[in-house]
Amino acid sequence: MADFTPPKRSNRWTAIIFMPAVTLIGGIGTPWYIATRGLALSEGLLFLFFFFATGFAITVGYHRLFSHKTFKTGPVVRALLLFFGAATFQKSALRWASQHRQHHQFTDTDLDPHNSMRGLFYCHVGWIMFYKHNIDISNVKDLQQSRLVMNQHRYYDAWSLAGGIALPMLLGWWIGYPLGAFLMAVCLRLSLVLNAAFLINSYAHIVGEKSFDRQASASDHWLGAVLTNGEGYHSFHHKFPNDYRNGHRWNHWDPSKWIIYLFSRLGLAWDLKRTPNDNILLGLKNGA
Repeated sequence: MADFTPPKRSNRWTAIIFMPAVTLIGGIGTPWYIATRGLALSEGLLFLFFFFATGFAITVGYHRLFSHKTFKTGPVVRALLLFFGAATFQKSALRWASQHRQHHQFTDTDLDPHNSMRGLFYCHVGWIMFYKHNIDISNVKDLQQSRLVMNQHRYYDAWSLAGGIALPMLLGWWIGYPLGAFLMAVCLRLSLVLNAAFLINSYAHIVGEKSFDRQASASDHWLGAVLTNGEGYHSFHHKFPNDYRNGHRWNHWDPSKWIIYLFSRLGLAWDLKRTPNDNILLGLKNGA
């Protein structure tokens, strides 16, 4: 049986220093750099590549593939999702999935790692910066069977430094703009991707309509979806966590579901789990 315990108050100095540092360096350094040196097309493309590759590695990979197993894919796609997921500095996929499954199991209670009942700051960044969490990986035994997942978990520091700093810096040096790469493809990109992920824990549990369960905090909101690559339809997600979609309607902004669907059309993903429409309608009726 999993041994989950509530988080304990403890300053996490690495996070306390790291997250404000990349935000300040990227947020102040980027406009200064562009104003004084301009922005080359290659610099902009480098930033956009890492921004989208690492952002979708969390929503498509860490979240929908590893945490909820909403689809299946091969070792090449899994390796890429693990590589760019590590580049976000959000810990290993094994640890991330363990805490996320715990969140779903104990939503809005003291055993929820980022319990939104404790306030906006806590569920956004406070739970990472000022609390120590007991991670019991007995709830991710399925992931422990994967050599790729376990390699990333054991050597996470190497994976994250290689994907999150070394690669963008090497590419920045290769195109002739190492400083721009550091400010934008590393610092600014990290700040934006981290906060987009944090918004899923905060914004998506505070703002919006509780479409499927009015007693729970998870909410649906279009702006939350735009800011989080489609994760903003959170009431639906908590009701049907094994659906590869978060935006269940065709017009819901959910680029993560479109990427998974595209993978399936290309033969790179299969067994996409999808909630029957009758179940969705029943869920809406019961949640009203």
